[in-house]
Amino acid sequence: MSGGKTIVITGAGFSGTLLAINLLRQPDVRVILIERDGARLARGTAYGASCPEHLLNVRTSNMSAYPDDPGHFQRWIGEEGDRDGGIRFVQRSTYGRYLAEELAANAQRAGADRLRIIVGEAVTADRRDPAGFDVTLGDGATIACDILVLAQGNLPPADIPELSALGEGLYHADPWGRDWLTGLAATDHVLLLGTGLTAVDAILSLDRAGFRGKVTALSRRGLKPQAHLDSGPCTERTDRPPVDGSLLVRHVRQRAQDVGWHAAVDELRPHMQDLWRRLDAQAQRRFLRHLRPYWDIHRHRIAPSVARRLQDWMDEGRLDFEAGKLVGALAHRDRAVVEWRVRGREERRRIDVARIVNCTGPQGDISTCPDALLRHLCARGTIRPDVHRLGIDVDRFGRAVGSDGAPRLDLYAVGPLTKGEAWEIVAVPDIRRQVWDIARALSHAHWVGGEGL
Repeated sequence: MSGGKTIVITGAGFSGTLLAINLLRQPDVRVILIERDGARLARGTAYGASCPEHLLNVRTSNMSAYPDDPGHFQRWIGEEGDRDGGIRFVQRSTYGRYLAEELAANAQRAGADRLRIIVGEAVTADRRDPAGFDVTLGDGATIACDILVLAQGNLPPADIPELSALGEGLYHADPWGRDWLTGLAATDHVLLLGTGLTAVDAILSLDRAGFRGKVTALSRRGLKPQAHLDSGPCTERTDRPPVDGSLLVRHVRQRAQDVGWHAAVDELRPHMQDLWRRLDAQAQRRFLRHLRPYWDIHRHRIAPSVARRLQDWMDEGRLDFEAGKLVGALAHRDRAVVEWRVRGREERRRIDVARIVNCTGPQGDISTCPDALLRHLCARGTIRPDVHRLGIDVDRFGRAVGSDGAPRLDLYAVGPLTKGEAWEIVAVPDIRRQVWDIARALSHAHWVGGEGL
């Protein structure tokens, strides 16, 4: 094709892939998709999981890639031969295949010259005059673009200083690696630092590997994700709650008594971004400090079958969720002696473990993260951390804000990296709407039908 913008997307997980798909559905745009790990192209960390026990945390009915076609994923499953209407939560690897096939199909329809996929790592991006970027890859190659979109997804967990002295093999910072699963005996004890969705995935991986030992999952509050109902709830779209702050908490509690907590939380979902944006930074900070852990476990749920498997482990005495703070750990022969303080008490406990796995969840501080491109842009002042250091500071339209406080017209961020602005932007339903809007804005399709008038 001739003319049109060239848009580079760094990261080909869900956010980057779905943005590319939406851009390919619009005219006069070239897309260059850069992904450092070719095996995770169009899958990322979340949907590249090889363990069949790793299921989607959202029902298939809400997993379409397209906001204008909500039943698309369900029809795709039917075309795959899975016609059992009772299956609500499919394997994540299946969803990864769905995204990969949709990317290929849209690229074919758009034309061969509309999409270029590069397996490599973007390490720097320098401004061109008068606009755009020169993106440099790890091998030294440079790519010119009119617009750069950062779609690195969830960053790896932050390092834990208390564990830095442990020998190799005892502490594993990457919960998605496979090396920590090997060599475990039936009598071994594994410590997971974190009790959220990452810890659940680690437990399922251990189960799949045939591990018969003990697992302790430790976090400050010891809260584990709650389960979806086997069916429902089906909630009607409601008006935004007329209250904020502590009054909103009371409102949700009352709704939970009236309709059940599942429905009460689901009623809030369409309004969460608006509610978050209405809060000032101090109020947002109070939410993060006091309410976030409880919101997370009720909002980001697990499939009922996964919850039942965890309960089986707990009933067998093989799994404990503990609330406390890590004090330290020392290597002793082929084990680590870990000490932690029980939450709300001065009591300290010690356990001997064969493995410690960092399941604390993604870090958000882009100024210290291991991603070379984000560190480069942050050091140059091209981007900056949001006020809570949850990711990249962006405006309502996804445009990155630089150190001067001004949004960049040629630099965007999508997905979990924009959590500071939108908060509720880590699940498929929220991200698909975000990338749909950005793709239409970048291709000026939002002006069609008078939307921009």
